[in-house]
Amino acid sequence: MLAGLLLLALPGANATGFSADAAAPDGVGVATFAGGCFWCMEPPFDALEGVISTASGYTGGHLEDPSCEQVVTGRTGHYEVVQVVYDPAVVSYERLLHVYWRNIDLLDAGGQFCDRGEPYRTAVLHHDDEQRRLAEAALQRKTERFETGIATRILPAATFYEAEGYHQDHYRKNPIRYRYYRFTCGRDARLRELWGDEAGGCGSRRHPERWQWATDARGYAPKRLGVPLIFRDVRVLPWLSFVVTAG
Repeated sequence: MLAGLLLLALPGANATGFSADAAAPDGVGVATFAGGCFWCMEPPFDALEGVISTASGYTGGHLEDPSCEQVVTGRTGHYEVVQVVYDPAVVSYERLLHVYWRNIDLLDAGGQFCDRGEPYRTAVLHHDDEQRRLAEAALQRKTERFETGIATRILPAATFYEAEGYHQDHYRKNPIRYRYYRFTCGRDARLRELWGDEAGGCGSRRHPERWQWATDARGYAPKRLGVPLIFRDVRVLPWLSFVVTAG
């Protein structure tokens, strides 16, 4: 709540975050990242010292102020993104990039993990020339590290539309549902394949109780769920709850 009030008090900010052409006030940085499901992209940034707030939302499409139901059809052109407001004196944009890369599958051009389609593509949305320069330099280093092509794009930031309230801080509001989704989506298993011990890339964790990975020693990662999208994407069903039993 306090972080949200601080954000709204900043010049250039509004209920839907920072617009693409609004300069952040002195002493505050804004970063926007597309990394597939935005539920999973808030925790690693929230855990960093120097991050003021995170918000899940949509950007890059042709429809103004879209809903989740519209975006997940894949017909609006939007990315699911997390917008990070941070203190550059405490955490650098380069550090945010480091965390970002280690929380995505940068080789997947068709989505992320079990989430397929345009909304789940990966991209770094830069807000100024310096962010663009740093993002392009980081991308070049990843190109040298991985033999296959990098799917992540570097793009200018566009209008950011904040997602519905039930999406914000979902991992804290609904921890069981979040962990179930993350586990069945195979996110952590794939991140370990790509990054090994670097997966997550968080380092300093100001709220360790918020940073709990859904892990499985067997590396279980279902490739697809054979049901229609509306049921596969549980995020459009905020009323749905899960009962997870051992067995």
